Amino acid sequence: MPSSIGIRREDKSKWERRVPIVPDHVYQLREEHGIQVLVQPSGIRIFPDRAYREVGARIEEDLSPCPVVFGVKEIPAGLFHPGHTYIFFAHVIKGQPHNMPMLQSLLDRGCQLIDYEKVTDEQGRRLIFFGRHAGLAGMIDTLWALGRRLDWEGTANPFDDLQQTYRYDDLSDAKDAISALGDRIVRQGLPKPITPLICGFAGYGHVFSGANEIIDLLPVEEIAPEQVADVAQNSSVRNAVYKVVFKEEHTVEPISPDESFELQDYYDHPEKYRSCFDAYLPHLTLLVNCVYWEQKYPRLVTKQDLRELYRASEQPRLRVIGDISCDIEGAIEATVTCTEPGAPVYVYDPFEDRAIPGVTGEGPVILAVDILPSELPREASTYFSSVLMDYVPAIAKADYALPFEALDLPPEIKRALIVHRGELTPSYRYLEDYLP
Repeated sequence: MPSSIGIRREDKSKWERRVPIVPDHVYQLREEHGIQVLVQPSGIRIFPDRAYREVGARIEEDLSPCPVVFGVKEIPAGLFHPGHTYIFFAHVIKGQPHNMPMLQSLLDRGCQLIDYEKVTDEQGRRLIFFGRHAGLAGMIDTLWALGRRLDWEGTANPFDDLQQTYRYDDLSDAKDAISALGDRIVRQGLPKPITPLICGFAGYGHVFSGANEIIDLLPVEEIAPEQVADVAQNSSVRNAVYKVVFKEEHTVEPISPDESFELQDYYDHPEKYRSCFDAYLPHLTLLVNCVYWEQKYPRLVTKQDLRELYRASEQPRLRVIGDISCDIEGAIEATVTCTEPGAPVYVYDPFEDRAIPGVTGEGPVILAVDILPSELPREASTYFSSVLMDYVPAIAKADYALPFEALDLPPEIKRALIVHRGELTPSYRYLEDYLP
């Protein structure tokens, strides 16, 4: 049985400082389960090498002695050791083309792949995620982006004191800054060009819970979707931010006039529905996208929606789209590229269909950072590790030489086993159609 696991150094981005297992839990693995942990050295990891060394981990460049290796983001295709087990966010379940060579390498080398994204309960609900922290960082950065856009427009505003999430010492520090912003809005009011300020949220899951945690630190008045158009006409409210949450019944409608919206029917037959969100778009100042999207579903906002919006008005109300979910040309079709914290936003030009770095130009500012939780690396890693620890000993001690049917893993983990002994497991054989 494996007696050691590895924690790899994240190398996809210089901004990626998260870890899958924090030092306190490394100590617990050694003391309670007899599992030795090897950690690759890193100069950017939020928990430094010495923190792992102090709890008994070995700092080693070579993780080949470890049959099981944990990471956060994708692992380069050339780094897999034959027969080993790898646990990370693989981003392959939609057949993402850029990750198919990586998946093929895992197959060719007879490896196991466990994908955090597919660790679910019996109802299919995800159990291990960074969603809340993506929402927290994404909402802070969206408000920051609004301040930068208004500065460019020449509009003095209370958001210009905000910084990006990663510039704060920790989440508590960032929340203090948002609370101070809220006090400033109450005292001084919002600038007339953006009143009433209406912030729309698409989605109501874990990502939204984090974003909502931030927006609720401001003086918020919540309104229903059917109130948006009327509220948008009242520019006298300057000391509050309006919040509106859109669910599926607000964003899509049946194509047939004889049909009515039914949530389960929409999930089962999304082809029978079309987006109707363009009716709300002219009234929003901010749009924060928190929805999980697949190609079978209608888009929330299309490029055509934005062309019509900006063609109809010299300065639409819409200033910023915080696309926290960040699917390229997905729910927000104008998300044409992903960004990193060092250059987190661009303006989408709806007439030339291009991204202009920064906040300058005609079109909405798009926040499209695809590693938002990395801006809160300590809090995100600590939470993630605490959930993952329920499964680490079983993952580390499983006998992967057994046939898939006989493999002794918690059902939540077995559902996430995409590759076993170099073959796609039954639930993921559809990925054969995407492989190179």
